[in-house]
Amino acid sequence: MERHFDQELSDLKKQLLKMGTMVETSIFESVEALKELNVERAIKVISDDKAIDDLENQIDECCLDLLALQQPMAVDLRFITMSMNIATDLERIADLSVDIAQRVMDLVGKPLLKPLIDIPKLANIAKQMSKDALDAFVNKDAELAGSVILRDTEADKLRNLVQKELIEDYMLKDTSTVTRAVPLLLIARHLERICDHATNIAEDIIYFVKADVVKHHPERLEGNN
Repeated sequence: MERHFDQELSDLKKQLLKMGTMVETSIFESVEALKELNVERAIKVISDDKAIDDLENQIDECCLDLLALQQPMAVDLRFITMSMNIATDLERIADLSVDIAQRVMDLVGKPLLKPLIDIPKLANIAKQMSKDALDAFVNKDAELAGSVILRDTEADKLRNLVQKELIEDYMLKDTSTVTRAVPLLLIARHLERICDHATNIAEDIIYFVKADVVKHHPERLEGNN
């Protein structure tokens, strides 16, 4: 029975990793669609989201079955509850990638207000934070998870910089720019929210590895790094 339970936990981890890979692809493709203003890439991000939603449902069902039938304790219980949380955050990251793809479609056919500089920087942070959060999960690496959390401040600053520039330098000076500025404002917000969800995943990993709650307590990260 114990060996069967271990196999079920291993299968659960594989499902999460599969979902993580799909979500990383979704982020990448949405950002590339933005850089290229590529409708086909944006549409593919939107259409691929259903498979991610379906996988989240499978993971949730698996976790609920394990909780009900195996009555796990201690570290196994933390792993299962963490898996449910991670699946939720991954699904929301995928949804945000879809949101970015939809805003790209709003921009297609319109000249960009300015060359994209800060938004690609924010996109790179979002992609790397998501990747590192998943790597921390695979390797049970609390230190790497801590570094993900600490990078969230940089993402917030970049989002604020994009917002300030678009509003003050364009929208307030020339109202005709609003239809081109608003999608970029929303994309920056979506990317920053991706970073927030990567942070959530990292916080769950630290709790799993160290049984230490760092959510809302960043001062505790020093002990994990």
